[in-house]
Amino acid sequence: MAGIVVVFDFDKTIIDVDSDNWVVDELGATDLFNQLLPTMPWNSLMDRMMKELHSQGKTIDDIAEVLKRIPIHPRVVPAIKSAHALGCDLKIVSDANLFFIETILKHLGVMDCFSEINTNPSFVDEEGRLRIFPHHDFTSSSHGCSLCPPNMCKGMVIKRIQASISTEKFIYLGDGSGDFCPSLKLGDGDYVMPRKNFPLWDLICRNPNLIKAEVHEWSDGEELEHGLLHLIKKISEENNANNNSAAAQLISVDCKFETMAAQALPQAFPVPH
Repeated sequence: MAGIVVVFDFDKTIIDVDSDNWVVDELGATDLFNQLLPTMPWNSLMDRMMKELHSQGKTIDDIAEVLKRIPIHPRVVPAIKSAHALGCDLKIVSDANLFFIETILKHLGVMDCFSEINTNPSFVDEEGRLRIFPHHDFTSSSHGCSLCPPNMCKGMVIKRIQASISTEKFIYLGDGSGDFCPSLKLGDGDYVMPRKNFPLWDLICRNPNLIKAEVHEWSDGEELEHGLLHLIKKISEENNANNNSAAAQLISVDCKFETMAAQALPQAFPVPH
């Protein structure tokens, strides 16, 4: 559906859990993670945890296999495929990391449905260890947003996307407190879909006057699919109605000009024979 941008958070939105916690727990590093958590930012901690797992003999393939078993509601993948098939521009804005997200999306068969992934960069170094870095290098400068974690302001990402396009309507799906800032950047005619009883939903409920977008909550993958496809259909019908109205006005103007032109033209002189 041309003119519709659908932006997904990843953890607890596309998948049902937090991918960082899932990997740490499944590979038996929860105690160390909890011990180090008070000492450093989350993003830095995840890079440190990858170092610890590597030192324990865990390979990048071990991490990938864990990611492929991550819980996901059975209706989420059909929802993504349907939105893509309808012509929507699908994007991800997530505080996870690129390796985790790409591994899961490829495994689910929906990698090609997304036009861009905005997240913390990651790569496998020459030793085979996964390195994870911040989306925004907070060690050199602050992104200046008090609502967001130091490594990523999702609101800044949304503003960049908005600046790159013109008339598209946005649908934003998320669950966490980090999704509140981008929700504030949405305007009239846009839609935000917070997961019910999660931090984003709670923040919106407590600050309804700050949100310009129309709010449609969801609880699980089935409600996500139903709500998302309903909004795509609604926006499409509105766009078609506006296009038909504009076309009718254009035809009316054309007819008016044709009438005026016909009246303004001088009569042809008869040719004597």
